[in-house]
Amino acid sequence: MGTGEREMSWIADTYAYTLGQNDINAKACVTGKPISQGGVHGRTSATGRGLVFGVQNFADNEKIMSKIGLTPGLKDKTFIVQGFGNVGYHSMMYMCKSGARCVGVAERDGGIYYDGPNGIDFEQLKSFYDNNRKSIVGFPGAKTYINGIDVLFEKCDILIPAACEQQLTKDNANRVQAKMIAEGANGPITPSADAIFLKKNVLVIPDMYINAGGVAVSYFEWLKNLNHVGYGRLLAKYERDGHDRMIVAVQDALVKLLGKEKGDIKLSLPERESRGHLLEEDIVHSALENTMILSAEAIRDVAERYKLGLDMRTAAYVYAIDKILKVYDEAGFVFA
Repeated sequence: MGTGEREMSWIADTYAYTLGQNDINAKACVTGKPISQGGVHGRTSATGRGLVFGVQNFADNEKIMSKIGLTPGLKDKTFIVQGFGNVGYHSMMYMCKSGARCVGVAERDGGIYYDGPNGIDFEQLKSFYDNNRKSIVGFPGAKTYINGIDVLFEKCDILIPAACEQQLTKDNANRVQAKMIAEGANGPITPSADAIFLKKNVLVIPDMYINAGGVAVSYFEWLKNLNHVGYGRLLAKYERDGHDRMIVAVQDALVKLLGKEKGDIKLSLPERESRGHLLEEDIVHSALENTMILSAEAIRDVAERYKLGLDMRTAAYVYAIDKILKVYDEAGFVFA
């Protein structure tokens, strides 16, 4: 906690000039670095973006949503987020962009709640936060809470604890009104609280899966550092030329069919510049989404196979341990 690109850059630089002085892959010693220091586009928002990919995947599952009494999809779902740091802010931003409505935000010095028709605007809140000494307290139009954690017990569909560990315990779990909880932080729910949520038919998407987007993109950054070339660099020109040939082919067909005046394809300058251009950020986002989708499907399959109901935490553990067992078995280390 409390670290960013600057601190990661310090670590990479210190290692490169000491223990990694003769190591060509020294930049790969740490991830989350600035782009100029070997970082990867999309890393900053990866945990929050990955969280929303995961929540969306579970929310789109009609069978699971019917069990918790919600309709499929994120559109018009209300949510509360704890923490307005990197994970909390990006989770809020991408949830809102996916059609959900933020009604509450909790921070260390207080919280806010506003269940209006449009909810809390993430851009306005970020601007207020940056100009209010890094505090959300006093945001115009919202009800202020002196104790931020009290916001977590207000009415909402989805709760995203994205701050510290052990926030939801056996002492306050019954006060939570959300039907779905996505653990954006590490260990925000204690085991005793987890058992209470299972009894209440609340879907808990475990931290080992839902906040793994940052780790996944860190892996992509590590691979980039080992390969010494950015994603999309080798294929950018090839893709652009391919798009050009496709546009020319379509245009020729339209001219033959409609005549030159109606069949001519006119591209704006941004379209001409971006066509076929593989951006590293787009590749990273696509890979992250695919990772979250495949993992969600695997966890749900395990839950169904072993009749675990809404216990996705146990399903995630079983899925992970099963993969480890398979590796050991196929390596010849397991004897029946």
